[in-house]
Amino acid sequence: MSDFALKPLTPDLWSAVAGLIHHSTNAWYRKHGGAEVFSGPEQDCQLFCEVYEELDPGCCLIAIDQESGRLAGSCFYHPRGTHISLGIMNVHPDYFQRGVGSQLLRHVVDLADRENKPMRLISSALNLDSFSLYNRAGFRPRMVFQDMLLTVPETGLDVPVPRADRVRPATLADVPAMFEVEREVVGIERSRDLRYFVENGHGYWHVSVIESAGGGLAGFLVSIAHPALRLMGPGVMRNEQDAVALIHAQLDVHCGHTVVWLVPGQCDHVIRTMYSWGAVNCELHLGQTRGAWIEPDGIVMPTFMPETG
Repeated sequence: MSDFALKPLTPDLWSAVAGLIHHSTNAWYRKHGGAEVFSGPEQDCQLFCEVYEELDPGCCLIAIDQESGRLAGSCFYHPRGTHISLGIMNVHPDYFQRGVGSQLLRHVVDLADRENKPMRLISSALNLDSFSLYNRAGFRPRMVFQDMLLTVPETGLDVPVPRADRVRPATLADVPAMFEVEREVVGIERSRDLRYFVENGHGYWHVSVIESAGGGLAGFLVSIAHPALRLMGPGVMRNEQDAVALIHAQLDVHCGHTVVWLVPGQCDHVIRTMYSWGAVNCELHLGQTRGAWIEPDGIVMPTFMPETG
């Protein structure tokens, strides 16, 4: 019999899960010589519970030590019409190497198999323990992403950007076109996520779209500004020039702050432009799938908040 009981997250445990995310993530990076990801108080990480439960109620599993009653791990997941995406998964350092992550992952994999859906995730290329966990479960790396970091000047980036005049803030009327761009470029569908970003009920999100020369939308890029983290993504664009224009527009939302975003490693023009703006690499991530995979027909910029694509 398992030492751990799995059950859905309930609101009374949001604070405990926030503490778990904060502590386990920072502990892993400290152990491996990196900087802490979450520099603020633990409760900032309730952002994950808040956003993920709004998007996917009941789609967070927690693992409870049946002997002590302690919270040992948590895993968010995101069922969509075309796939199931694995969100942030954490195991308390006291329970490393005790099968908690495997048990949580198996539950979500079994769900995907019952629904006959592929799975998608973004994982750190530095964490070989998690890579092995996913690899043994049938995930295969498909794309390499460079994590780029930039502290945006208080006055913004004073650089010329072609096609900047085509970028504007998104409106709810843009959501159907955003949906179509992502479906055509990536082959996935997540309309409620896109609407959630544009509605921006909590004031955390900013969404930019870029119009094509012939009319219609050529791409979009989302970012979040919250005490827990500042990230760009998700984003989908048809070409690298549009990606640069959208990134520039989103960086201007974060003047005076440090932002992280993921760029596909094959996007030489985007990466070289980011270097010229002062961005540096801070990590590598792998886009992985279990099951069917469609090669993107354009640029994909994933994110960790929320990991729904």
